Amino acid sequence: MGNAYGSNIANIGLILGLTALLSPIAVNASVLRKELPILAGITLLSGLLLLNGQISRLDAGIMLIVFALIMGWSIHEGLKGRAEPIIGTTEVEEVAGEMTLKQAIFWLLLGLILLMLSSRVLVWGAVDIATSLGVSDLIIGLTIVAVGTSLPELAAAFASIRKGEHDLALGNVIGSNLFNTLAVVGLAGLIHPLQVDPALLLRDWPVMAALTFALFIMGYGFKGRIGRINRIEGGALLLVFISYTGYLLYSITATASL
Repeated sequence: MGNAYGSNIANIGLILGLTALLSPIAVNASVLRKELPILAGITLLSGLLLLNGQISRLDAGIMLIVFALIMGWSIHEGLKGRAEPIIGTTEVEEVAGEMTLKQAIFWLLLGLILLMLSSRVLVWGAVDIATSLGVSDLIIGLTIVAVGTSLPELAAAFASIRKGEHDLALGNVIGSNLFNTLAVVGLAGLIHPLQVDPALLLRDWPVMAALTFALFIMGYGFKGRIGRINRIEGGALLLVFISYTGYLLYSITATASL
């Protein structure tokens, strides 16, 4: 739970905050402006499911069904041509010309294998740190593991901005947060029901929700205006993330001193 929600907080506060500081992010693709309200709604849904203090298998099933419906809608929109392409035509041609299909499949499979192995090592190391320091797994998941699992999004966002593909940078974060909130928590809850730490609902979910709705307001674009995350807004997102992480670290030291 800490990994999923902490990664969402890091994706918006750290990743988009840093990215917008480097280059303001304009939201051009209509599909993203549709998915921003969906992400806000999913955040509210996750909060409602946390209220009873656990993620049951029924809750997990609801999450996975909603995730499947959203993915099906996105694919349907893309196949029907109603969604604007997030990657420009020039960029697609450039990427497609770099390697053959067999090479692409090889690197994809190799990357997935390395990702699974490295994530397992990351979790092992994080749990050992939590045990040796007497820190709860929730805090470790919200900090070290969350930032570690958000590093691919950071690399992708920087690469996208460098090539002028702002929608790709934002779409990457929206997709990751949807996956974390619905699929990651849903699959974990389906395997074994999850007990919800009260701090997750009272402290961490409100921060995730506040950042999500701030992103919705910044990026959606009302009254025909194109959404845009400027440097000031990016700095504000980053400041929220730094303040939140600082509070978590303070709580660790305060607990250790007792």
